[in-house]
Amino acid sequence: NGHTPFGEIFLSQSPDLTYWGRHRHVMSACGSGWWDSKKIGAGPVPIETAEGWLLFYHGVLGTCSGFIYSIGAALLDLEEPWKVIARADRYLLTPEADYEVSGRVPNVCFPCAALTDSATGRLALYYGAADTHTAVAYGQVDEIVDFVKRHNCAR
Repeated sequence: NGHTPFGEIFLSQSPDLTYWGRHRHVMSACGSGWWDSKKIGAGPVPIETAEGWLLFYHGVLGTCSGFIYSIGAALLDLEEPWKVIARADRYLLTPEADYEVSGRVPNVCFPCAALTDSATGRLALYYGAADTHTAVAYGQVDEIVDFVKRHNCAR
């Protein structure tokens, strides 16, 4: 259909960072018409919180005007990170600014890296914008965790 036929998130383990196995399914794309209905994929390394691993990921929506890549979040179990505790039913960030809408690949916000300040709980989320720019969005880890829990659609 003109787009990659895959789009799920898996967790794999390695005893030596050379050989990988024990692949476990974490999440799939949501239903038809949802902001992440076409496919999903992992973003930066998950962040450990008291509530679970905070995972930022990208979701793709197919529209008559093309694909839209947005950024979402989920909480994974600390001990069994292939288990989803909560998953927000809406995106955190979607292409709206000119640099996110226009570029080499239009309508893309793609999470790349996340840094946190443990003293303040401040988060810096670096993301690709329209495959032309790199941008950064700031937030508070606890507020994002609360958002994910409040808008939970995990089954």
